[in-house]
Amino acid sequence: MLERDKNYMVKNKNFKIEEVVSIPPSLFKSMKGQYFVGQTDNLLVGNNLNAWAALSNPMNSFVNLYTNVFTISNFSDEYLTAEIWLNTTIPENSIISNKVSPTNTALDPLPKNQVDIRFLSATDMVPINGINVYERIVPPNTTLVSEEDGKFIEGPGGSYVLVIKSTSSNLANVIVALGWWEKPNC
Repeated sequence: MLERDKNYMVKNKNFKIEEVVSIPPSLFKSMKGQYFVGQTDNLLVGNNLNAWAALSNPMNSFVNLYTNVFTISNFSDEYLTAEIWLNTTIPENSIISNKVSPTNTALDPLPKNQVDIRFLSATDMVPINGINVYERIVPPNTTLVSEEDGKFIEGPGGSYVLVIKSTSSNLANVIVALGWWEKPNC
């Protein structure tokens, strides 16, 4: 027997429709105080010089790093190439960004990130190990956004690195922003 209930028909009046809420992983991790965002300072690339931006998971962090998103803002008229490397050695003279925050700022005390954003500007250094898993073109005067949804997971001592290059002799200004979550690995 069909019974009319609001705007749909049901065969059995005992049938119950239940609402299910789907929470994206990044929101769920933010609610738990495990999601972080941050950016590099202004980076220079061009004239045979590269820029590096990395999520660096220290050996003693006791967390796994889940890369969620990166953006590359290209403030120049030049086309750039971004190489994405996994677990390459980050130059020792790279700088640790102080522009990092948990996304859930309602928590008290605020969570502290274990993973660092490291960067290096205007260098001729290139990766010597690890693996270049893919590349992206960054058009002029554009922000490239790439959502990775946490599928790249690096344990302690691992890294997710963007090496930005230009074939131009002109210097380009670039800022890289990253979003990630951290989960204890023990």
